Amino acid sequence: MSRRLAREYAIKFLYGTDFNKTENYEVMLEEFFQTVSEQSDDKPQGTINETDMKFAEEIIKGTIEKLQYIDQLIQSNTTGWAKERIAKVDLAILRLALYEILFRDDIPDSVAINEAVEIAKKYSTDDSGSFVNGVLGKIIRETDIKGV
Repeated sequence: MSRRLAREYAIKFLYGTDFNKTENYEVMLEEFFQTVSEQSDDKPQGTINETDMKFAEEIIKGTIEKLQYIDQLIQSNTTGWAKERIAKVDLAILRLALYEILFRDDIPDSVAINEAVEIAKKYSTDDSGSFVNGVLGKIIRETDIKGV
């Protein structure tokens, strides 16, 4: 499996958290990966290995930990778009990409942006790739992200 597939799983989990508010993400995460493992047994190309599962878990936990800051950043850089108006899948994609850009030194910004755009094209509307690219580009250009 690739990191892109790990990101896709992470986005699916983050998307689900918008509908299933809980204080115990650990249990939810454990159940999620149990389901992923069971489903991937039927699809060899979608099998998640331990390394990629660990990567997905790290970026999920990191995104949730920094969610309030990330959401404030999204809100302040989407003029005319209340966070509630952004498609839930696009919001999950933006959150994950911003976590990677802001808090993961092992992932180049360009890789985080490219992955986010490609995943948006795959899972969201025809305009989502452009929307995600625009928001992330604006945040990088106009925010002191290195001061985080």
